[in-house]
Amino acid sequence: MDNTEIKTIQWFPGHMAKTRRMIKSNLPLVDAVVEILDARTPLSSRNPEMDIMTAGKPRMVLLNKCDVADEKSTQRWINRFRQLGITALPVDCKSGKGLKSFLPTLKNDVLKELMDKRKQNGMSGAAIRLMIVGIPNVGKSSFINKMAGSKRAKVEDRPGVTRTKQWVKLDNNVELLDMPGVLWPKFDDQTAALKLAFTGAIKDDILDIETLAMKLLLFLSENYPQSIAGRYKVTADEGDGGFELLEKVGRKRGMMISGGEINTERAAITVLDEFRSGKLGRITLELPAEE
Repeated sequence: MDNTEIKTIQWFPGHMAKTRRMIKSNLPLVDAVVEILDARTPLSSRNPEMDIMTAGKPRMVLLNKCDVADEKSTQRWINRFRQLGITALPVDCKSGKGLKSFLPTLKNDVLKELMDKRKQNGMSGAAIRLMIVGIPNVGKSSFINKMAGSKRAKVEDRPGVTRTKQWVKLDNNVELLDMPGVLWPKFDDQTAALKLAFTGAIKDDILDIETLAMKLLLFLSENYPQSIAGRYKVTADEGDGGFELLEKVGRKRGMMISGGEINTERAAITVLDEFRSGKLGRITLELPAEE
C-alpha cells in the first residue's frame, strides 16, 4: 500500500446544521422517509444521524447509481438491508432505471399498514407525503425530477446545491418533500470520508486531488485491477504506490509538460472523472459485513 497521506476530511457547511433541524420539524408532515444512497458506497453514504432524526417513520432506501456499481455487490446490500428490516431498491435516477417499481413497492410493502388503514376508513384517495433525504450529490433532485416528469428540483453535478426544502406534487397524488443534502458534523471514520470523496459527495476543492486519485488507483489496483488495465493499459508492479500508478496513467495518456515531466494533476482529474462517470466499469467501494 501507498503511504501517501491525505489530510483529515471535515466538511460540514452551516446550511447542513440547519437541515438537521428542518428534518426534525417537518417529520410530522410526512408518511414515510425515502433515503437515497450511492450504490457504490451504501454504508459510507448513509448519514449515521438519520436513524435518530427519522425515528418512528417507515423507511425505504434507494440504491442510486446502480448502473455504475458492481451488480453482485448491490444485491448483497439489498439482502443486508432486508435483514435489517429495510426495503431497498436498486435504481438509476438519471435514466429512470428501477423507478417504475418505486411507488408499487412503497404502497404494497413499506406503507402497507397505512394504506390498509386508509382503505378501511374510506381515505384511499388521501395524498401520500414522502420526505426525500440523502447526502449531497447522491441524486435526490434527479429522483424527484424523474418522478415528476419535469425539472422541478435544481440539479447540478456538485455537492450542496439544494439549500432549502421544497414540495413537489406528482400526478398520482404523491407529494415529495425534498430536503437539502445532509452530511454529519464529524467523520469518525476517515475511510468512509475518503470513499465519499472518490464519488464526489465531498467538494474536490477541500482536498488534494492528486492524493485522492492516488488513493483511488491503489484501491482499484487491489480490488478491480481489470478496470485500470482495460481503460489505461496500466498494471501495478510490485512496489508501485499511488504516485507511480498516477504517473503511469499520465504517461499512457500522453499528459506531458515541459521538461518531459508528467502532468499528474491532469491525470488525477481524468481518473476521478472517469471513475465517477462509470468509464472504469461497474465498481463498488464497500461490501456489507458478513453477518
